[in-house]
Amino acid sequence: MEKREEEEERKTVAQGEEEEEEEEAAATEKGDDYEDGEEGDNDEGDDDDDEEGDDDDDDGGDDDDDEEEDDDDDDDMEKKKSKQKVGLATSSSGRKCVPGIIYLGHIPPRLRPKHMRNMLSVYGEIGRIFLQPEDRAVRNRKKKSGLRRCDFTEGWVEFRDKRVAKRVAASLHNTPMATRKRQQFASDLWNIKYLHRFQWTHLSERLAYEQMVLQQRLRTEVSQAKRETNFYLNNVDKSAHMDKLKRKRQKDGQKVDEKTWDFTQRQTEEEIQNKKKRKTDSVTKKHMDKARLIQQKSQSNVSLLAKIFNSSQS
Repeated sequence: MEKREEEEERKTVAQGEEEEEEEEAAATEKGDDYEDGEEGDNDEGDDDDDEEGDDDDDDGGDDDDDEEEDDDDDDDMEKKKSKQKVGLATSSSGRKCVPGIIYLGHIPPRLRPKHMRNMLSVYGEIGRIFLQPEDRAVRNRKKKSGLRRCDFTEGWVEFRDKRVAKRVAASLHNTPMATRKRQQFASDLWNIKYLHRFQWTHLSERLAYEQMVLQQRLRTEVSQAKRETNFYLNNVDKSAHMDKLKRKRQKDGQKVDEKTWDFTQRQTEEEIQNKKKRKTDSVTKKHMDKARLIQQKSQSNVSLLAKIFNSSQS
């Protein structure tokens, strides 16, 4: 389809150029005819000058009229050419091209924006390309291990025509990146999605927001580190001042009260389990004592009842 469109555009442009050349040739021929006519009129005027003086004045007026007509014809030709050029420009462009953006979810290692442009420019005209670099932590880890290259995680590609972008996303999705097995990215697959109603300004706004969030986080971390260092330095100064006072009092012979830190250590798991066990044991012991007392009372009541019934039987 793209090849057919390109061929049609070329044909229209070639036809326009041929028409312009034909018009220019026709204009030059007309100019030559007008020049010949003017020369003939001038010759006739010279002959008439010898014969009659009044005829010379009439011929001069005719020459002026011919020059005015030539100027009018030249203006008409220029207007026609300008109109044809405008028509050719509108026909070659057709309708207005709206750019389309595709999203790349997977970027293989060692792939750079120039490689991406070379691979996708075959399908249509490409505008801007942006590939998201890896996170800073990943890059630092790679640097420690000896790798200095920066890989990319995802990307966005802008096509000049959104119809081309739709076709590329539909045809290349989940297909190999390379056409031959020995090429560099033959083992990787395209992961492409066309973004409907997505503009490049949305991407730039998102990147600006992420940059702003990162800067805000860095500012908060720096301020927290500053607070911690200031607190530590203040405590160091206080301890140095207190040591100085202590030494001075010792020299003067005054009694110095040494501060002791009173704090309770958190109980270990074993201590907590033993405490729970003791508590349950105490509860069970109370229940056993209560049951024993009830049993004793019941036995005393049984003995009384037995004495009463035995006496009544006798």
